[in-house]
Amino acid sequence: MKRLGIDLGARRIGVAVHAEEGVPARPLETLELPEANQAVNAVTAVVKREAADEVVVGLPLNMDGSEGMKARAARTFAALLGRKAKVPVILWDERLSTVQAQRARTASGRKGREGIDAEVAAILLQAYLDSKTGAGAWLDDPDP
Repeated sequence: MKRLGIDLGARRIGVAVHAEEGVPARPLETLELPEANQAVNAVTAVVKREAADEVVVGLPLNMDGSEGMKARAARTFAALLGRKAKVPVILWDERLSTVQAQRARTASGRKGREGIDAEVAAILLQAYLDSKTGAGAWLDDPDP
């Protein structure tokens, strides 16, 4: 099953892909949108081009787990994308994924923000995949 991960922003959308079991999700591209209302059409085109079977959209929850305006916008985007692209769309908690991507960049000596949106999409997509396979489940078990 081929999956896309989406990190939704107002002007940039990070896209990641996972197509092969045992191979981590990887950044695919960053879509630059001159107008925010182009997001659904732009991502639908990528879904079709990549022949994706499922899409995972980052849900930007507040640190306490509550939903703000951005989370509500992500829910609306996901619903519209599912209808237009005709694929299942899953919302996935993306808290701290940007921080994780920034730390990885710093550790590898990379600077700037170019490409970070797609990296964030890969992180959230991989977290979703790990949850489905049980990878990382030991973190919740006090006696692994």
